[in-house]
Amino acid sequence: MLSTFGTEMVSVVMQDDYYCDQTHLSPEVRTQQNYDHPQAFEWSLLVQHVQALRRGESIDMPEYDFTLHNRSDRTIRVKPAPVIVIEGLFALYDPALCDMMSLKIFVDTASDIRFIRRMQRDITERGRSVESVISQYLDTVRPMHKQFIEPTKRNADVIIPHGANNPAVDMITTKVASVINQLKRS
Repeated sequence: MLSTFGTEMVSVVMQDDYYCDQTHLSPEVRTQQNYDHPQAFEWSLLVQHVQALRRGESIDMPEYDFTLHNRSDRTIRVKPAPVIVIEGLFALYDPALCDMMSLKIFVDTASDIRFIRRMQRDITERGRSVESVISQYLDTVRPMHKQFIEPTKRNADVIIPHGANNPAVDMITTKVASVINQLKRS
């Protein structure tokens, strides 16, 4: 969306950057936390930031460092735009957040594809071992997905089955382009 319309028209808020600050925990304890539970996120700050963007105010989005299992000292400046995209597995979990959304989209990806992507990402980008990724997937990722993420499909206006050539993506892009064009004319 951002590459199609540009930063003047689209603001992107990454839900993963709103994991709770864990400075008070030792690095060893941080690695044992369940990052796939809704309580792992600072929902109030995320909601506050989306409200600010909707009011036309810039925000300083926290930046999460997955190698440290904690927020970094840096923030990411996000400017307001006519379209605000909230990206994340739990994006449709919080009712206050959902109430602010004009269009709620759930991308339904097969579990084997989700696991392979996680495995590749965690090994390559986060320095994790194969064993640790498998253990985390079995212990928390899979059960939390079933308990918390899968049910958020009910909150979606559109459910997009995973696939590169999905016409739903083109339809959504066309709709967003139409809204942006209307805003530009007014």
